[in-house]
Amino acid sequence: MKSILQNYSNLLLLILGIVVGSFIGIFFPDVVPALKPIGDIFLNLLFVSVVPLVFFAVANSIASLEEQSKFGKILLSMSFTFLAFILIAALFTILAVYLFPTEALSFQNNTPSELLKSDDNWGNQIVSFFTVGEFADLFSRKNMLALLIFAFLVGTSVRKSGKSGDAFKVFLNSGYEVMKNLLLLIMKAAPVGLGAYFAYQISSIGPQLFGFYAKPLGLYYVAGILYFFIFFTIYAWFALGSKGIKLFWKNNIYPSATALSTCSSFATMPANLEAAQKIGVPSFIANIVIPIGSTLHKNGSSMSSIIKIYVAFLIIGRDFFEPSNLILALAITVFVSIVAGGIPNGGYIGEMLMISVYHLPQEAIPAVMIIGTLVDPLATVLNSTGDTVAAMVTTKLLGEKFTEPLSDL
Repeated sequence: MKSILQNYSNLLLLILGIVVGSFIGIFFPDVVPALKPIGDIFLNLLFVSVVPLVFFAVANSIASLEEQSKFGKILLSMSFTFLAFILIAALFTILAVYLFPTEALSFQNNTPSELLKSDDNWGNQIVSFFTVGEFADLFSRKNMLALLIFAFLVGTSVRKSGKSGDAFKVFLNSGYEVMKNLLLLIMKAAPVGLGAYFAYQISSIGPQLFGFYAKPLGLYYVAGILYFFIFFTIYAWFALGSKGIKLFWKNNIYPSATALSTCSSFATMPANLEAAQKIGVPSFIANIVIPIGSTLHKNGSSMSSIIKIYVAFLIIGRDFFEPSNLILALAITVFVSIVAGGIPNGGYIGEMLMISVYHLPQEAIPAVMIIGTLVDPLATVLNSTGDTVAAMVTTKLLGEKFTEPLSDL
């Protein structure tokens, strides 16, 4: 019980902050103007720490790749599996929010009109996402897509520089560690900062805000549970037919319970490796797919990313289902699920990217952060246990045979 409380301490503290903020917003609205600056300060600290962290994290990851880490066919099959699962989860969530829409709750009175519409054609918008005027503009939260490309190119250049780039590689690694710990330090203030901002939202809109949050949260949990049982069953069947279904669900109980109790994909990794062994996934595949998947394969994060983008669009009164917005949503979701997955509090980085790409107002940020935190338990189950079935599918794609534990049935 004590360990469970420790693992969920951040979630419980954030919920406490939201509850206290809601209480203040409803019963003491006169206090809210004094609290709102606290929320503003927290969000600004988050912005200034996330942008350099994204640069250092991506550049350091690319620069640290070694040639021998390319696993040939395993890497290719694993990457295809990860990407397919992430996109399927995202598309399934888009279908869910389309079939069960949430009534808009708009902050449009506080939102500049230019954020609600754009006269640029699709081509001009694409170009604007990837270009900046000056080098210094790269490190603005408004240009995070351009920063990602620059970071990727810097990391690639470091690798091509050989020994001459070793000193710069050390700098990137050191910068990543420093900025990672800075973000972790700032996030300790999340219950206070988001609680203060939630008090402001409650005082501005009223208690109906609870209903606005409740529907997308409920939709995520229903869609997530359906995805868990339906799609993981389909993936297991694709890998090994009816035997695969029985083996997967027989051995997925313990990893699922571990993920739910620890709220950590990394803590669930040993249970996943054990499950893969009992299912019969060859060890040379499981020992690659599952450790890498714990960082780069996030079904639950994919689904939560779509929900958060959808909610942000509801807040500002824009059409989420416009084709250009959907395409960008899928691109952001892939980044959040793969690249940001290996960064502490990577979901928040994905949220900042979302805010940047869609030019969303500041009012949307607390909403997506709160939703992202509250869906974390189920998201962790989907993220972590999806690695085991991904290892099964990778084995199938490689044409490898499942090993002896199949006879355990």
